[in-house]
Amino acid sequence: MIDTTAPLYRADALEDYASALLQKAGLAAPMADSVARTLVEGDLLGHDTHGLALLAGYVKELESGGMTPGGAPEVLSDRPAAVLWDGKRLPGPWLMDQGLDLLLPRARELGTASLVIRRSHHIACLAVYMLRALEEDMLMLLACSDPNTASVAPFGGTQAVFTPNPLAMGFPLSQGGVMVDISASITTNGMSNRKRAAGETFAEEWLIDATGKPSNDPQVLFDQPPGTLLPVGGLSHGHKGYGMALLVETLTAGLAGHGRADPPEGWGATVHVTLHDLHAFGGKQAFLRQMDHVAAQCRNNVPIDPAKPVRLPGEGGLKRREAQTKNGVRLHPSIARSLQDAEQRHGLRLAQALL
Repeated sequence: MIDTTAPLYRADALEDYASALLQKAGLAAPMADSVARTLVEGDLLGHDTHGLALLAGYVKELESGGMTPGGAPEVLSDRPAAVLWDGKRLPGPWLMDQGLDLLLPRARELGTASLVIRRSHHIACLAVYMLRALEEDMLMLLACSDPNTASVAPFGGTQAVFTPNPLAMGFPLSQGGVMVDISASITTNGMSNRKRAAGETFAEEWLIDATGKPSNDPQVLFDQPPGTLLPVGGLSHGHKGYGMALLVETLTAGLAGHGRADPPEGWGATVHVTLHDLHAFGGKQAFLRQMDHVAAQCRNNVPIDPAKPVRLPGEGGLKRREAQTKNGVRLHPSIARSLQDAEQRHGLRLAQALL
């Protein structure tokens, strides 16, 4: 829930601030601009645990050497429709921008093109990249795992094996588009960390402790031995989230040939992205005829609560993005606090981006 009393910031000024802070920490300017734009887009869409909330952590990673500040990915395999990169721990949003630039012409020529990236740094909000699909007449599939950590147990178990393992999909409609950004766990590490820091609990029991007892307290993730996040479906139907987690692992670590079987290197990601050109199959108009029909059946569905009509995934985010671009961005109050130490080290002030 966005706090309507929170101060408003100019989106362009937030990008300038974030890019400047990343450059002060050592990141090459083009990379800093790419990362800053991606983070601010996350907040514009309303994904406020995966927007500028990540900036302080990224700065620390640059300062400690955990994120590579310059260079290029290594091409490990390159076939016309299938490419594998070693991301060399370069910033994830920049790698994603470079990867999509590579894939778009190939998908237009071949119909489908895929890129897998091992050893990327964190890629931030997956929904942001779906904007390219809407703009470019593509169906995009994006999956991400972090082989360096684990916080989600397989269904029926008590020991973490997976990260939340997000899976995203985006495609255009005649009006707007669909942007799905979900994870294989009921909630995320980012939200758990935020609630723990604020002394809050979840409304429902979305975690288990180390003995398998259900809990709504994110503190169980930090106990010794630690608890875990529950997969989608929870204690009764968690096999669904378990299956999603395995799907993401195969698309990322499996195809990359790099993942949990390898020594951990720090906060990062293994990434899979595939683009399908709408014109290469039944054609764009045929695609829109089908998906517009499905979208209308969803939007016009009789709601359980008349005050909460059915929306398409991403619909609210696109409206929020349009409004916040025009009227200003409201940041979660924890974001400004998280950046204070980095601001003191590098002589910048978030307040300069206020409307």
